[in-house]
Order: sequence, then C-alpha cells, then structure tokens
Amino acid sequence: MFEFNDRVMFEDKPNDLLTVGEMLVDMISDNYGDGYENNGYTRFFGGSPSNIAINANKLGIRSHIVSAVGEDSLGTFLLNRLREAGMDTDGIQTTPDSTSLVVVTKSQSTPVPIFYRGADYGLTYNGSLERALNNSKAVHFSCWPISKVPARHTVERVIEEARRNKMLIGFDPNYHPKIWERDEDGVAYVKSVISKVDIVKPSEDDAERLFGPDSHANQVEKFLELGAKLVIMTLGKDGAIVSNGKETVIFASLATVVEDTTGAGDAFWSGFYAAVIKGHTIKEALELGFAVSAFKLKYTGAVVDLPELEAIKRQFNL
Repeated sequence: MFEFNDRVMFEDKPNDLLTVGEMLVDMISDNYGDGYENNGYTRFFGGSPSNIAINANKLGIRSHIVSAVGEDSLGTFLLNRLREAGMDTDGIQTTPDSTSLVVVTKSQSTPVPIFYRGADYGLTYNGSLERALNNSKAVHFSCWPISKVPARHTVERVIEEARRNKMLIGFDPNYHPKIWERDEDGVAYVKSVISKVDIVKPSEDDAERLFGPDSHANQVEKFLELGAKLVIMTLGKDGAIVSNGKETVIFASLATVVEDTTGAGDAFWSGFYAAVIKGHTIKEALELGFAVSAFKLKYTGAVVDLPELEAIKRQFNL
C-alpha cells in the first residue's frame, strides 16, 4: 500500500525510469471532426512508454527507452526524434517489419485511434534490456507490448526481474480489443497482470472495457481487488479518483485550455514519476502529474516542449 503522505525510497541507480514497450508514429488529423472529414494529417512521435520517457527526461530525471521499430523511414523518423530530444537510442531494437502506426482524429475529448501494427511487438529480452533494467529505479509498461508475442514474453520477464529487484512498477491498463488477437481473451490477461505491479492508471474508458459500465468508485475497487496497490482513475475534464485501498481522494482537473488530448495520460505518468523520484510524497506527485498533463493539453501531439518539474510546480502554484 502507498500512503498518500509517504515518499518512495529508491536504491541509488544510474538511471531513474525505464519504459518498455511501443514506439509509434502518431498520424494526427489537422482538423477536428470525424476522420472522413479530414484531408490532412501530421506525423508525430508517439507510443505511450516512449512519450513518458522523453517527457520525464525533460522534467529533470534520467530515463531510458526499450522499444522496437522497423528498418524504414518511419523508424528513422522516430530514432531521429529520440536523438533530438537528447535520448539514448541503445535500447531501440530494429526488425524487418514495418514501423507501427496509429491514425488519430484530433480531439478535445477521447481520441478514436486506428491501429497499424508491425515492428513494436517484435521486442525481445536481450542483454541491453537486462542491463537497463538492473540500472533503473522504476519500470513502466502499457497494454501494447503484452498484447502480442514475443513482446509479451519480454515484458513478463521484465516484471519478474523488477519484482525480484524490488523496483517500482507502473502499468497503464489501456486495454483496447483491436490490439489483441481476435480469438484471445485479452481482458483476462490484463487482469492477471494487475496483481504483479504497484501502480495502475486506467481511464474511464479503460475501466469500462475491462469491467463493463459501473460507478467510478466501484471501478476503482475492482482494480484494488485484483491486487493493485495504488489506483489512479482519470476522468477527463472531471479530474481523477485515486485510492490506495484505505483512503480515496478526488483530484480536480487543472486544465484550463484543451487543444489536443493525445498523450495527456502519458504526460501525467511522466510528471508523477519525476515527482516521486525527486522525493515528493505520493499526494504531491499526483498533483504534479495532473499539472504536467494540464500543461501538455495546451498543445497538439503527445510530446511537447515541457519545462523542468520545478517550473511546472511554480506555474501551477503547487
């Protein structure tokens, strides 16, 4: 259990946060509305774990990405963006498959994605990944890499090693049926993972896909019953409900301008991790996570020009 006024204690390691999973190209429409109304799209760096690592690095902690891209121009685009962001690319594997792509209609609510998957699930457990894991304080992954093999087996081994080394483990249970094989019970698999991690951050939509319609409080309780130690359920413009199984706290949204919601959850994760690793309490880290998300919402794309965490703290009077 994570008490809201507690601070997480970490061993001294060369790296703070390791993210494992997809690195994608987000093709975001130039206009709002249904996809068929849009004639133009702009490509952005994407993929939840990758977004989190880049954002966290900008916020002032050390982060590292392990992912897989194709040997094509889109893969080169992603690698170049990593380098431009000052990130190490040693953890990026290449495969003969096409770089994975998501087409998204620009939205001020929840965007509806179309998935084109290739290289991302070719991620394997190798010496580079093992070294990165051993050298990190916390590890994060989402549903993408666990939805297909061999990436699923890679993450299973990452979880096993991380638990053995008593690392902080964060999981985004962003289940979506379209990224799973049609004949597989992805819901059951995602539920089985929750007991093996420390922190989960579902959205309202994620919770409904996993459990069906219910009240926010009941949805949070279901995650806790599956073994999550801290549940952060984001509610869009209505903020979030957070529980450690003993205490439940409601957080109001800090967003005042919403240009594009793509990557808002990733921005929260990066702010939360940065704050926890910098020594803030869980409650303070949650507030800073929501502040970073509010900052990102003012811009299009998942990765924006974030200032360091201390500047975010001043800007939102936290």
